[in-house]
Amino acid sequence: MKEIDQILLDLKRRIYKPVYFLSGEEAYYIDLVSDYIEKNVLEDAEREFNQVVVYGKDTSLANILSFAKQFPMMGDKVVVIVKEAQNIRELNKGAKSEEAGEDMGEKEEPASVQQLLNYLENPQDSTILVFCYKYKKIDKRGAIAKALQKHAVFVETKKLYDNQLPDWISHYLKEKKYNINPKIAFLIAEALGADLSKVAMELDKLMINLPEGGEVTAEMVQQQIGISKDFNVFELQKALAQKDILKANRIIQHFAGNPKENPAPLVLGQLYSYFSKVMRYHYLSDKSKFSAAAALGVNPFFLDDYARAAQHYSLAKLKHIISYLKECDLKSKGVDNVSAEYGDLLKELVFKILH
Repeated sequence: MKEIDQILLDLKRRIYKPVYFLSGEEAYYIDLVSDYIEKNVLEDAEREFNQVVVYGKDTSLANILSFAKQFPMMGDKVVVIVKEAQNIRELNKGAKSEEAGEDMGEKEEPASVQQLLNYLENPQDSTILVFCYKYKKIDKRGAIAKALQKHAVFVETKKLYDNQLPDWISHYLKEKKYNINPKIAFLIAEALGADLSKVAMELDKLMINLPEGGEVTAEMVQQQIGISKDFNVFELQKALAQKDILKANRIIQHFAGNPKENPAPLVLGQLYSYFSKVMRYHYLSDKSKFSAAAALGVNPFFLDDYARAAQHYSLAKLKHIISYLKECDLKSKGVDNVSAEYGDLLKELVFKILH
């Protein structure tokens, strides 16, 4: 996220702003900035006197502003970090639109909100005030949001789409001077999902014993994260694309024996996405590598698999496959299914797809 990169670059250059409002659905970037400020702005000896960390559910705007207005002791800066600021009742009520005439709540709340608005217009230069407003967006119609956008460093993060995660993993490692094959990045993304904090933590583990410039391998991922390099949804898709009956059945057998590692929603969801894209590939007028990859929203590295699958599966067959997947999904949830186990459902599904 370029905006976050610029903020971190400024912080590393000791270019500080009086107020930071870090908000949005993706908590990873919020933590990245707030953790850096918490650990790096002040020296160890200064933190005891000049750094305050409070939590939204345990504080109020009045308390926060009282901390922010304090002068530093034996130092140049006061740092005030408000974690879980989305739990500040006054902040949420104060964020409602005044233009819409909405109720601002109890009497003391308009006063505290006005105090915050006044502070934003004239913040204390010696203070760095950081709000961590996670998992949601502040109402931009409100007076507070408008003032924050005008006077503070205002960040609003968004969750990554699943198809963006492999590239994010590659970029994360590249920034730290490590390499990864797109296929391995896909495996990690598939297994861990789009929780960036979790993904970053697992990637950091992989890099501990890897020399700078080294490459993350499938063997490393299997040993340290626990993702099988041979038995995963990506390999199943590849086997189905090639109509490799033996390999597809081996993978399904493994899935059946390890349902917790390969749950039905994950497996069926990935297969549905895959075959939907194979169907879209049929309709593309421009099937050149980079153009088709962009149209499908996939890495060009994987396009050959989609092209190969399109050769083996006609549009009519793909429509049947989509219906098979929907049917299997319903049965896995107990609809029109009395006794069939998960493994049996997958075996039936793969047989239908391949024949």
